Amino acid sequence: MASSSAAASGSADPTATRRITKRPKYSKFTQQELPACKPILTPRAVISAFLLVSVVFVPIGVVSLMASRKVVEIVHRYESECIPHDVQDRVAYIQSSADKTCNLSLTVHKHMKSPIYVYYQLDNFYQNHRRYVKSRSDEQLRDRNKESSTSTCKPEDIANHKPIVPCGLIAWSLFNDTYIFSRNNKNLTLNKKGISWKSDREHKFGKDVFPKNFQNDSIIGGAHLIESIPLSDQEDLIVWMRTAALPTFRKLYGKIEVDLNEGDDINVRLENNYNTYSFNGKKTLVLSTTSWLGGKNDFLGIAYLTIGGLCFVLALAFTIVYFVKPRQLGDPSYLSWNRNPGVH
Repeated sequence: MASSSAAASGSADPTATRRITKRPKYSKFTQQELPACKPILTPRAVISAFLLVSVVFVPIGVVSLMASRKVVEIVHRYESECIPHDVQDRVAYIQSSADKTCNLSLTVHKHMKSPIYVYYQLDNFYQNHRRYVKSRSDEQLRDRNKESSTSTCKPEDIANHKPIVPCGLIAWSLFNDTYIFSRNNKNLTLNKKGISWKSDREHKFGKDVFPKNFQNDSIIGGAHLIESIPLSDQEDLIVWMRTAALPTFRKLYGKIEVDLNEGDDINVRLENNYNTYSFNGKKTLVLSTTSWLGGKNDFLGIAYLTIGGLCFVLALAFTIVYFVKPRQLGDPSYLSWNRNPGVH
């Protein structure tokens, strides 16, 4: 009687009540009963899919490879050539005040249509090193009032008790080899405007931020900067500050805006200043045209051709297996998700 009276008075088990109230409201979404597309991978569907990928990828690969092959490049490695033969200690030579002028001769093997992009390529230079990447101050580069914000720039943060602008190892190690091009004893004008990203010039480097106390320590890392020119106009620095992801990389140095004809001899007066000898690095000068796809890069075309060819081979293999030794499929209408409730 006592238990029945308690039930009648409404004093039910609170745990049971909580269990009931926490149950989600029934819906087809919560119970995952919504209709869904569940295709059955029949042999014909699989073969058709592979053929479709092959038909799409192979032409794209051919077009991409043809565009890459139309790009004309002149590549000349010079770090060993520009060291005198009688020098035994290359590191001591590159750090000395000796005249490091070097003359190179490049032959144009195919007509190069302007603009011709001039790159310097470095090998075995790890710009992606964690300590190196962190050694910079984006606030300082952007805002004149943040010149003293050098806490992230160590060890190149302060020199002679004054903050360095721009601070950090990236700016300190700025590439400082120089190139002067001539053809038939006439200088070729090298355009160094517009070689950096527009977003970097307008948003990352301030128009009112000027170099101060830069390369003013006992150890010089690379190029000097003109203190009367704002950082937003010093595009060599902007290009260098966009760090590379791989140890072998190219960075844009300038543009030659006249055509170079087949058989032309290009003379390069080069200042071999940058020290890559202490870490067995390589330096290469690159002259290159472009196509609608960009610079010379066969990887994209080869990748498309490889995937397209592999899909075609798989489609052909599955077709042979399907006709030689076919496998009988069951009736898909008997699959559980196609059965109506209550029908046996």
